[in-house]
Amino acid sequence: MELSCCGKRQKPEVKSLAVTGAQWGDEGKGKIVDYLASRAHVVARFQGGNNAGHTVMIGSETFKMHHLPVGLLYPGVVCILGNGMVINPPVLVEELEGIQSRGWDTSELYISDRAHVILPFHLVLDQMEEKYRADKKIGTTGLGIGPAYADKACRRGLRMIDLVKPERFKAWLEEALPLQNNYLQQVYGHPGISLSDILNRFLPLGEQLSSRVTDTSLMLNGYLKEGYRVLFEGSQGGFLDLDHGTYPYVTSSSTTAGGACSGLGIGPHMIREILGVIKAYTTRVGEGPFPTEELGETGERMRHKGAEYGTTTGRPRRCGWFDAVMGRYSARLNGYTGWAVTKLDVLSGLEKIKIATAYYSNGNKTEHFPSLLEDIYRCEPIYEELPGWEMDIQGVQSPDQLPIEARQYLKAIEDLTGVAIDVVSTGPEREQVIVMRGELF
Repeated sequence: MELSCCGKRQKPEVKSLAVTGAQWGDEGKGKIVDYLASRAHVVARFQGGNNAGHTVMIGSETFKMHHLPVGLLYPGVVCILGNGMVINPPVLVEELEGIQSRGWDTSELYISDRAHVILPFHLVLDQMEEKYRADKKIGTTGLGIGPAYADKACRRGLRMIDLVKPERFKAWLEEALPLQNNYLQQVYGHPGISLSDILNRFLPLGEQLSSRVTDTSLMLNGYLKEGYRVLFEGSQGGFLDLDHGTYPYVTSSSTTAGGACSGLGIGPHMIREILGVIKAYTTRVGEGPFPTEELGETGERMRHKGAEYGTTTGRPRRCGWFDAVMGRYSARLNGYTGWAVTKLDVLSGLEKIKIATAYYSNGNKTEHFPSLLEDIYRCEPIYEELPGWEMDIQGVQSPDQLPIEARQYLKAIEDLTGVAIDVVSTGPEREQVIVMRGELF
């Protein structure tokens, strides 16, 4: 029998990198993805909606991105909003028009035809449900993300492919809206939302976005097989993951690297490297447990110096010391091949810096993050204390220029989490980055 030549066929090298947050979001992913996007041909976002917030500074200009991948700020980079996202059309169009008005080309943005749509009743439901929880609020953004994902899971959601077909959209809405309004009226006493109001607002938006709506899975797999450099962009962070985060104080999607596969329609082997973005300290917006939170002067100093206020909501972030237990857990969930450590410069001027290496929980020492919410609330961090540094390191671009104490701190993060550091951010500007181990891709 003659052997097939197929076994000798050369496979093109897959050049791809997934970037996800390793804490409770707000780790500075926008800065890191923006830095990496200059080397990418394609940037694809795989989950979440306009509850995400990336802030990018280019010279004197500041860009606050919610739906849009930051790759849009580089000419010629193809940007994809994946099927795992939920899209709020009015917000997306407003973002696009805002970027265009500042002279940026948005012609290479494409939206998955399978992405689900956030509609006005989703926002009302989100806000009503949060109000109903009273003192047990989750701390949602109130932007309709959870209800839109809930409708998706209940198999009654609207997809972008439906929105851009007027007759299909109208028929779907005529069937779906009575159920939504009945729920709003009977449970929350809300008067409901007018069918004509939604149609009048959303039909023009569907027409405006229709040329961008396509099978992005097909596009993306084609780019990967041809050897283009593809950057997979996550939003929020690993501890807000619906399955693996501090449930129920989580978001409504899969924020870990595995979510890139289902959220973009690609196979796992298509992800070559996975970079975890982790802040040099820890922050959290909203409710839920936070073992290393600093409620006193140190936490307030971090908040002030790090400008720790939410991009999307403006809410002040809770701040605390770096948590290596969280770091190890995120590394396990995502399979990180490297860290990007952000906001190291914020720690300059502290005499001592702490890292949580383990917890006391229910009288026992543990190095693993608990599953039960009550156990997380009871966790008492076990700290290792390291010397701080006085030097202002903002803008430092070489590891050798860092104070020895800062290098020792970074080495401790590597040792305690088992993941090497690839990139360190030392300021908000694009060029304020230290590359520790050569180019990523």
